[in-house]
Formats: sequence, structure tokens, C-alpha cells
Amino acid sequence: MDEFQSYLDGEFKSIASELWSHNANWWQEGFTEGADPEYREQILPILGELSGQAKRVLEIGTGEGQVLRYLERLAPRERLVGVDPTPEQIERAVARGGPELYLRAGAEGLPFGDACFDTVIACLVFEHIDDLEVALGEVARVLVDGGRFHFLLNHPLFQTPDSGWIDDQVFEEQYWRIGRYLEERHTVEEVEKDVFIPFVHRPLSRYLNAARQASLWLEKMLEPAPPQGFLDLAPEYYQARFVPRLLVLDFVREARTSSGSGGVRATLSAP
Repeated sequence: MDEFQSYLDGEFKSIASELWSHNANWWQEGFTEGADPEYREQILPILGELSGQAKRVLEIGTGEGQVLRYLERLAPRERLVGVDPTPEQIERAVARGGPELYLRAGAEGLPFGDACFDTVIACLVFEHIDDLEVALGEVARVLVDGGRFHFLLNHPLFQTPDSGWIDDQVFEEQYWRIGRYLEERHTVEEVEKDVFIPFVHRPLSRYLNAARQASLWLEKMLEPAPPQGFLDLAPEYYQARFVPRLLVLDFVREARTSSGSGGVRATLSAP
């Protein structure tokens, strides 16, 4: 490990916090209020379908609240709560209205009692969280037995550090170069000019094993093709339709035992 990577690993949380505050306006202007085709055409409809008639919903990393506002329009809910560690995001979420409760909090320390939500959502959030096991444990803690965890990630295989399109002019081929997938890394990536975003790359097995350890059972996995609106942004990359950017994992919280740990698998027929 080089000196910079060692420093980044040690200071990741403080660096990430500063960068998210600094880039809050970039996110709000470029990915919300219908500005981003991936959210508009794919992510929001997927979450709407998965959440169905869920009554008590918590979103981790809610940003400025666009997911919860979308769910509120689809069906009546008893409780919609969003948490985010970035004050600029919470301030904008409150200003844009919708759900009554937004709190400043991180996934590693949710300010709620046990078993108080039937659905938890984390959309493109955990690839920026350092303490994976702690955060998944908090998700499981606040879910009722049989509750659902809708977990959306940038696809760990195809969105590794150093991955990207190769347009081979000699062989007239396009292909997606996969970076060092098996290596867990903290990175800060320039996603567009002068916009730097912190990421934690982990292989898929790390997420699945940590979720299982937290009493979360995988029930469904989706790898949707990029939506047409996204493909239209760069039609020269015609092979992009065959490379998933999004990974959707739908978990069920297993039943607690009387001792409070472990248990048998539970299902929730109607949240």
C-alpha cells in the first residue's frame, strides 16, 4: 500500500464528509427533480415497485429526499423518514417538502428504536460507507421481522476503480475494462471536472456475506440494463446496453429468537 492510500484509508470518513458537503449542490442540480435519466427512468420506478404498499419506510442516505417524495405520491404511508449525514442535503430536503421527518444521521448510528420500520431503502449509498458491517447491523436492527431492505448499488463488478470503456480503433471493438475487482479500496474519484466523490469498492461477496451475518436474507437480485435515456447521452458507446451499471438486492429480515440474535427466516406478506 502506498503512502497516499494509507493516508486515505485512515482519514476516509473526514474526507468523505467534507466532499459530500462541498458537492451537495452538484448532486441536487444534476441528479434530482427529473434531471437524471437513470433516476427518472429506472431507479425510482424500481423502488416504487419494490416498496409497493409499505407503510413505515426509512431511507438511508436520503440526500434531498427525491426517493421519499416519489414514494409518497404512489401510495399512502404511515411514516416516511429520511436520514443523511450531510447538513446541506437535509436542509434542501426540508425546503423541497414532502415527508415530514428528515434527520441528520449516518447509517452506522440510526437514531431509532428496534423493529420500527417495515422497509429500509439505501440507494447508491453503501459504496460510500466505511463501516459496512455496522451499517448493515443497524438496518437489521430497525427492521421488523420479515421487513424488507431494498439495497441499490453501483454494480461492484463493473464500477470498480480504474474501470472504463475501451474503444479499440485497431480491432474496431468496444469493451468495458474491469479494474481490480477483488481488491477492497478507498478511492476519491473525479466523476466530472472538479467534482471529487469518495468511494469504497468491495466485491459482491463482501456485501452478501455481511448482510447474511446481519440476519438479512437475499430474496431477489436484479441487474437491469441501463435505461434508454442514459444510453442516449453517449450513443457512440453502443455496447453500453449490455453492461449493467446498477445492482438491486432485495433482502428480508429474518425472525428474531427470544434471545434477540439469530433466528428462522421470516416473510412479510403485506407490509
